[in-house]
Amino acid sequence: WAVNYSDQVMIPLWQKYYPDDHRPMEALEAARLWVERTIRLPTAKTVILRCHQAAREVEGNPAAQGAARAIAHSASTIHSARHSIGLALYGALALAYDQLGFDAPWSALEQSAAMECEKMLVALQQISENER
Repeated sequence: WAVNYSDQVMIPLWQKYYPDDHRPMEALEAARLWVERTIRLPTAKTVILRCHQAAREVEGNPAAQGAARAIAHSASTIHSARHSIGLALYGALALAYDQLGFDAPWSALEQSAAMECEKMLVALQQISENER
């Protein structure tokens, strides 16, 4: 779920700012390839770490940085489900910064991020209900 959600929601946000940097897309692809047993986990982790590097390189852009971190954590759910919290934390804030601007007051960013987390919860619940 986290990989697919990042592909649908976070990748477009990343590409809005850095359309020529494919490291986040490569991280999600590496996660999928590992699930398919096409590549080994150390190879996937190396590609995912490049996505984290992309986030560090865009420190002045909290929307893009959050999107890259959310994508990397989503891809990392292949070896630890606990990484999914990174999608909620970084992804929701990334979208909030993108929607409200980098100088928005923290209270507004928190409110926007909370609404995005609600959307994530609904999407996750739909997946859960469909798998019953």
